Amino acid sequence: MIFMAINAATTGAMARLMQPVMDGVFEQRDRTMVIPVATLVFIAFVVRGFSDYFHSVMMNRVGQHVVADIQKELYGHLLGADLSFFHATATGNLISRVINDVMVMRGAMAECLTSLGKSSLTLVFLVGVMFYNDWLLAAGAFLAFPAAGVFVARMGKRMRRVTSNTQAELGDFATVLNQTFQGVRHVKAYGQEQHERERVSAIIDRLFVLVCKAFRVSALTTPVTEVLSGLAIVAVIIYGGFRVIDGTSTVGALMSFIAAFLLAYEPMKRLSKINAQLQSGLAAAERVFELLDVHATVVDRPHAQPMTVAHTDIRFENVHFSYRDDAPALRGITLTVEQGQTVALVGPSGAGKSTVLNLIPRFYDPVQGAVTIGGIDVRDMTLSSLRRHIALVSQEVALFDQSIRANIAYGRPDATEAEIVEAARAAAAHEFIVNLPQGYDTLVGEHGVKLSGGQRQRIAIARAMLRDAPILLLDEATSSLDTESERAVQDALRTLQHGRTTLVIAHRLSTVVDADRIYAMEHGQVVESGTHRDLLRQNGLYGRLYGLQGGR
Repeated sequence: MIFMAINAATTGAMARLMQPVMDGVFEQRDRTMVIPVATLVFIAFVVRGFSDYFHSVMMNRVGQHVVADIQKELYGHLLGADLSFFHATATGNLISRVINDVMVMRGAMAECLTSLGKSSLTLVFLVGVMFYNDWLLAAGAFLAFPAAGVFVARMGKRMRRVTSNTQAELGDFATVLNQTFQGVRHVKAYGQEQHERERVSAIIDRLFVLVCKAFRVSALTTPVTEVLSGLAIVAVIIYGGFRVIDGTSTVGALMSFIAAFLLAYEPMKRLSKINAQLQSGLAAAERVFELLDVHATVVDRPHAQPMTVAHTDIRFENVHFSYRDDAPALRGITLTVEQGQTVALVGPSGAGKSTVLNLIPRFYDPVQGAVTIGGIDVRDMTLSSLRRHIALVSQEVALFDQSIRANIAYGRPDATEAEIVEAARAAAAHEFIVNLPQGYDTLVGEHGVKLSGGQRQRIAIARAMLRDAPILLLDEATSSLDTESERAVQDALRTLQHGRTTLVIAHRLSTVVDADRIYAMEHGQVVESGTHRDLLRQNGLYGRLYGLQGGR
């Protein structure tokens, strides 16, 4: 603010110096004034230049800090959102808000903070010079500016609406691109390249129209400002000229006034353009703060306590749950996983098996009933401590575009090299890893695209083994493995499961015949339970599924 004030003051001083230049040097031809006035003009330019540099750099840094803090907070806030929020919101839309919207905010902040204060202060000093020279002329010259202000305000509202629509369209664009690039294999397989081109072209065309409309709205302020300023300067020349001719004013005073007015024109034009940019930034900010206003429902209760590992038996007590109000996923589930036992959930797709698993680490909370570990409701435990005691291997393998070493150690970043290799050996992954070009330093690509399905699954299993958690959740953990690898991994999983409380979801029933207990589920309910032999004797759902898979 200090450097802004200095910059604005020197701009006003430059206009004020026009009077001694015109009256003293040019009109009175006073030699003694040439050097002092010229020196003052040069000093004004030097001070103005350096003050402009310092205030611009400082204010830009402040603006960038504000936006960077918002971006960090937004990303952290999204990571804390419920899983249901991510299922209901397109990934591309979230990416667009974190990147595109915040970039628009960044531009608005940087431009507005560096220009708004400087332009406003410059106007104050220049207006002061004009009123000092001729208050009546200054008052008349500024009659046109309220009309300009009303026009700029109206254009700002239109700009805000257009920008909001543009940012929403950019979110849809990012979503389509994300879906297309991730599903490019299927796009090519079904020959839908032309369809996708047309879909993206339609979005790009809509963006083209919106961006052009935004530019038209923004650019419209320039001709309006030019016309109003032209009318004002004409009035100044006519009125001031007659005053000079009548001898009631000097040429220097008039030139100083005109210089101040012309110098004021540039900051006024900047202010009118800043309004359009500011409205764009506010429209983007609304979208960003919509996300910041989304609050997670799965959070720590006020008196939640850290989980202890003394008892890890898991119990579902009359649990009801639904993803939507009209479609219950679980209908009064009651089941038990005793400490140190392996319990399997089997049944047709849509029976609610994965939902049961998701309630244990509190990806969701039950609508009714309770899930307990060691007799304590999981909602009374802190989320961080609860999840620290759980290792998960899902059929949806999540690998990051990092090295194999980093992916295995994702749950334990402090693990030693020996521990990582041991976990890989136990998951039957070490052999294929060392045969890769960079071994454990090999980058796996986005979603592990550089690895086969079986290799990705074994990396995920190695990650769970390294986690060494007392509770193990396996959701189709061996679904992508060939017969030989599955046998090796099953042996490793048996070793891993020893002494741990394990819940297994399996469609391939041959992998759970040795489970301590099996629950057969259908339509969100447990319809049978018992050991493999018990369920075969009942000849119900489990026996039917086992028979369909070639079992006897």
